[in-house]
Amino acid sequence: MYLNDNYTTTVAEVLAVYDLHSHSNCSDGILPPEALVSRAKDKGVKHLALTDHDTTQGIKAALTAAQVHDIELIAGIELSCLWNGVGIHVLGLNIDIDHVAMLEAVQVQHDNRRLRSDKIAERLAKKGIVNSLEGARKIAGDGVLGRPHFAAYMIEAGYVKNHEEAFKRYLGAGKIGDVKQMWPSIEQAVSWIVSAGGVAVLAHPDKYGLTRSKLKRLLDDFTEAGGQAMELVSGLQTKQLTGNLLPLIKEYDLHASCGSDFHAPGRHWQELGVCGYLAKDIPPVWALWQGAEQTA
Repeated sequence: MYLNDNYTTTVAEVLAVYDLHSHSNCSDGILPPEALVSRAKDKGVKHLALTDHDTTQGIKAALTAAQVHDIELIAGIELSCLWNGVGIHVLGLNIDIDHVAMLEAVQVQHDNRRLRSDKIAERLAKKGIVNSLEGARKIAGDGVLGRPHFAAYMIEAGYVKNHEEAFKRYLGAGKIGDVKQMWPSIEQAVSWIVSAGGVAVLAHPDKYGLTRSKLKRLLDDFTEAGGQAMELVSGLQTKQLTGNLLPLIKEYDLHASCGSDFHAPGRHWQELGVCGYLAKDIPPVWALWQGAEQTA
């Protein structure tokens, strides 16, 4: 297993690998929840959060599988939202999936994704890419429809050669298929998570293309809304990037999270467990719910 060189590797920590960001085929991942949990076990993960995009559909199946494989399954979600016109992702960890606030969040996001998918299909049609909505829906099946499913259809139909080309030409940030207007505010996303008893975590902060000053303004608004943690490590990343993010954890008195952002086998940079181990002097996000359990 790859160990991020910013992390400690004692035997005790190896026995308690946390991967708090993963996706199943209930959103844009490849594996069913049961297979995801089984793979996590094989990769040495002891504490896994299933954080599908805007849905908790796979949580119950993952919980059952986690009992079989002796893994702690943390119920989670990854909510899409907007901050000053920028698409942001906020993880909800240790949520009550049956809480009225989370049920509302899932329904609202379902409706938002339906409207967004209609808009993406309309825009792609203007570029000569026909039947994309039907094709993407067929590929998504019962899962939450997203841009990766449009990309898969475009590959299948011969419009592009691969996933990377689909996003580079049509679906990536700033391209015709990048539709953000339907998402709720970051304040609303955090409110849903907190109301459902969860911890709001700013996901992969380096992936939004923000300057340092803008990232700090985002953290100002995120923490004011009730956000308590940030992903210090997302997948296989450099020690330099981790070192650049660490001062923000300390400045904003945040707890740190780590996750692979796993979607599919074959992507070594997002493999389950690849995120490594948090150093002992960094407050881990799981302390927020473990501490609550101990005092309950």
